Amino acid sequence: MSSCISAIGTANPYYRVRQNDIYQFMVKAFGLSDTNAFRLKKIYDHSGIDYRFSIISDFEINGSKEKAFFGYHNEFKLFPGTSERLSLYRENAANLALEAVKNCFSHHSEIHPTSITHLITVSCTGMHAPGIDIELIEKLGLRKNIERTCINFMGCYGSLNALKFADYICRAEPRSKVLIVSVELCTIHFQKENTLDNWVANSLFSDGAAAVLVETETMTKNKKVNLALDTFYSEYLNEAKYEMEWFVGDTGFEMKLTSKVPRLILKNLKAISNKLLLKANLQFDDIKQFAVHPGGRKILEAAENALGFSSIANQHAYDTLREHGNMSSATILFVLKKLMDNPQGIDGEHILSFAFGPGLTVESMILKRIGNA
Repeated sequence: MSSCISAIGTANPYYRVRQNDIYQFMVKAFGLSDTNAFRLKKIYDHSGIDYRFSIISDFEINGSKEKAFFGYHNEFKLFPGTSERLSLYRENAANLALEAVKNCFSHHSEIHPTSITHLITVSCTGMHAPGIDIELIEKLGLRKNIERTCINFMGCYGSLNALKFADYICRAEPRSKVLIVSVELCTIHFQKENTLDNWVANSLFSDGAAAVLVETETMTKNKKVNLALDTFYSEYLNEAKYEMEWFVGDTGFEMKLTSKVPRLILKNLKAISNKLLLKANLQFDDIKQFAVHPGGRKILEAAENALGFSSIANQHAYDTLREHGNMSSATILFVLKKLMDNPQGIDGEHILSFAFGPGLTVESMILKRIGNA
């Protein structure tokens, strides 16, 4: 008996900012010379991103500089520490997550909050206790005895771990209804240290939330489209252990993301894909669609070159990157929603999905589409 994604909902905060406006903010924040501003412009022009979202107005050209969180009006001298950033996370994360859940429930008319048996929350950009899980129970009217699991600090692949865990739950307890909620406020961790790693990280990340309902296939008969969770496989690349890192620093969470990551994905993804396909008893030709975490345009291109598929088969990832940027763990769920809503999707087609994060860890899964939009 397989488990299925029966509904996905997404949400983004109020401030939708053009990528070029964020570039201009970064030039001032880093105090770049004309030469370095030109170098940074090339990174932004080739990012594959048109817009990103933030819970703060700092990155807007016409935003209120007097209310700027990062001290724009005083040349960034009053730069916020980790405590201030996590206070901002605590004030905003649950409400954004709630919006995603409500959007998810709107796509599943039969669901009621009290029918949810398990809650899995995912985030790597903030944490507190009592946390988002407790806040969602109160705001949604979930059962007080609901079983809760928190997945924290796993980075961009965290939601694949949540889906894997939800699959385990549904297979063990077939009448379960598992709600997964991922919320990431990446932009509150802007770092002004003038390094290439920070240039790259600050060119990619965005804020967003996604909610997913996972049930057994027998519980979803009235849904037009489900995504069956078929097979999972995970592997970390020891040689790439220090190429992607995530630390709690004195001024927020600090990301290390080197230019070697796409090359390492290109080198290793084929072998990992083969192991996943072998586990699923499938051939590569059985795969008709792809859902690759859009960590950046070069990440998507590396996956395509490693496996030999076209960007057209991965178009939902490019669209998500262009429209939203990289929202860490929530991003892959935005991609899956596009796949689920695709009116051209074919009943029975297999989907190959990947997400990448610190370790360097590659999380992979195969899904099967059930039904037509």
